[in-house]
Amino acid sequence: MTSYFDKFSLKGKVAVVTGGAGILGSHFCKGLASAGANIAVVDINIERAEEVAKEIIQNYGITANAIYCNLTSENSVKAMVKAVLKEFGSIDILHNNAAGKSSNLESFFAPFEEYELEQWQEIMHTNVDSMFLVAKHVGKVMKEQETGGSIIQTASIYGVMGPDNRIYEGSYYLNRQINTPAVYSASKGGVIALTKYLATYWAKDGIRVNTITPGGVESGQNAIFKENYGNRVPLGRMAQAEEMVGALIYLASDAASYVTGQNILIDGGLSAW
Repeated sequence: MTSYFDKFSLKGKVAVVTGGAGILGSHFCKGLASAGANIAVVDINIERAEEVAKEIIQNYGITANAIYCNLTSENSVKAMVKAVLKEFGSIDILHNNAAGKSSNLESFFAPFEEYELEQWQEIMHTNVDSMFLVAKHVGKVMKEQETGGSIIQTASIYGVMGPDNRIYEGSYYLNRQINTPAVYSASKGGVIALTKYLATYWAKDGIRVNTITPGGVESGQNAIFKENYGNRVPLGRMAQAEEMVGALIYLASDAASYVTGQNILIDGGLSAW
């Protein structure tokens, strides 16, 4: 008798999670570990990545290692992949998750008519070029292993639909007024397009490529923003970080063996309106 639940198991698999020390990334690492995968916690913040790896080892009893990587540097990405193979021997799952905003938030949140080209290029470099580099070098490993693999990339609801700028009136995040810049939407839309391309390109090699697209996740926004955003969502609230994890486990596992090129929106129904 077929055990359908067993298809969700990741026991014995090796998963690489970029941005693994972040707010969502740490949940993603722990979720994959809870399904049995050994985890490479990849992040530029190596101290926090080491903390996440330690938590995983203690709580889930599997192998986890923190690995430094500057994802915008091809040499650093190559070194990261080499380190993962040295530590684990193979790569079965890639969660191409890392993204960034800007150290200069005034420039990042500037009006479109005043947006600086250098700021635009910085975000595209961080959010799109890094995805390309990691997918390129990990995908090559998966192809050479001849055992296939699963690549999951993280986009954003604003890579699918435009923001409702009315929700930002009186809205603050970490004590500063915020918005969603066009470059953020464009970069996340690029992630979805890259997923579709790679899904068709690597299908013959048994490598599945999909996207998960989170809606707004609570992470320090003020009460006005949470209320404004929740009023735009059929479920009436923002998401919690752990609510993103189930879709990742599914796409990483054999339960999704016939799923590729897809974008799963985890948005509380926002895009249905």
